[in-house]
Amino acid sequence: MNDLADTASAMDLSGAACIARARGLISSLQAAADRIEAGNELPPDVLEAMHAARMFRLLLPRSLGGAELRPVDYIQCVEAIAQGDASVAWCMNQGGGCAMAAAYLAPSVAREVFGDARDVLAWGQGPGAKAIRSDGGWRVSGSWTFASGSRHATWLGAHAPCFEADGTPVRHPDGRPWERTMLFRRELAQIDDVWDVMGLRGTGSDTYTIRDLFVDDAHSLTRESPAERRETGTLYAFQAMQLYAAGFASVALGVSRAMLDAFVDLAKTKSQAWSKDPLRDDQAVQSIIGYADASWKAARAGLHTAMTDAWVQVSQSGGLALESRIAIRESSTYAIHASRDLCHQIFHEAGSTAIFAKAPFERRLRDINSVSQQAQGRRTHFEAIGQYLLGMRPDTRWL
Repeated sequence: MNDLADTASAMDLSGAACIARARGLISSLQAAADRIEAGNELPPDVLEAMHAARMFRLLLPRSLGGAELRPVDYIQCVEAIAQGDASVAWCMNQGGGCAMAAAYLAPSVAREVFGDARDVLAWGQGPGAKAIRSDGGWRVSGSWTFASGSRHATWLGAHAPCFEADGTPVRHPDGRPWERTMLFRRELAQIDDVWDVMGLRGTGSDTYTIRDLFVDDAHSLTRESPAERRETGTLYAFQAMQLYAAGFASVALGVSRAMLDAFVDLAKTKSQAWSKDPLRDDQAVQSIIGYADASWKAARAGLHTAMTDAWVQVSQSGGLALESRIAIRESSTYAIHASRDLCHQIFHEAGSTAIFAKAPFERRLRDINSVSQQAQGRRTHFEAIGQYLLGMRPDTRWL
């Protein structure tokens, strides 16, 4: 057993224990929320608490001291952290998806990238990036945006289409561009603070740039390539896409649960203007709370069922079937939409109380709308679901 695994053995990394630790952070994250938003990043004490609870290492292989959790356990951790603060949960899930790259690296390189307990990998979107073949590696140039968690990351990743030294595009046999993800230390990039946004402010999702940076072959990978996959655990038969989808849906579920719970507490004591009767005695409010709770539980149950069924299917077949990918996409996007709609309704019912920054509603409304604007919340994802149900060939880009 290596040193990383020895260190991990001192902490219970079972699903139940990880979920319990995540839930144990909720109150402290809620107390830190104003500082997280004001600083546009996770403050040192929040980072320390997250690292101590191993929240950034839940999808890392056990061989690297990670928890290698079942996806359905992992997303419950994300949901709990989101009840504390949406930005922290967003960074956690982004880092978790990036950590799946460890399954495609040589063990020595994986230990280099993830060997320290505080190591975090982050990456973003890089249209226009290029990786040009060079002896023993690649010369990489480009800018990558929406790099959530990049302010506390130790390593960055750069997705880029590959070109031969003479500029000829490298392609798969079917003609698709061949893309690699290049890994390099954060200090090698130029980081531009562009994160001036309405919600999820604490994610610090900046833009980073590299110019003609050499990255050797050992620090590059083609994600989800069966030929490069080195870890054999069931988790790594999933793609990062499914963990991103379900994880960001769980951020939405956590935010909406916290907002609903806050409204329930408010309704027990608040009376509307020019009325002595508390909101809890209003039959409309009672109905809204009951319906919202049922909607939230149904969306959550659908997501958890999809992830559990997919785990069973992968365990039996060794690969993720299209049916499972469809179910995860459908339930993930629906959970985001259901959570956003719940928050909109609850915000309205909370009345003028909700517009004050000190109340537990205004920031969560901004956060949930920012969650739903991200790619995982696109309404167009339901087109692929409809195509599949109609017997057509669905677009699999986001499945």
